[in-house]
Amino acid sequence: MSARAAVIVMLLVACVASAISVVHARQQSRRAFIELSKLESERDELNTEFGRLQLEQATWTDTNRLEQIARGQLGMVFPGPAETVVIRN
Repeated sequence: MSARAAVIVMLLVACVASAISVVHARQQSRRAFIELSKLESERDELNTEFGRLQLEQATWTDTNRLEQIARGQLGMVFPGPAETVVIRN
């Protein structure tokens, strides 16, 4: 085999190896993009759920609602002036 043929074979092998590397890199890129899309979707769902939970928490801790429960279910009332005691140091 001549030197010229050896160079052509080496260039052909290098070209095929380069092509395989490009295909492998693109496949990894596709997989990474799919994973990124899934994670972004999960993030969006978690943000939506977090917003719902914040709204629910605000509803449950509303002072008017707590006062209605205290009066209705527990029979609690605000103390009158005669029942109020001020303690000073």
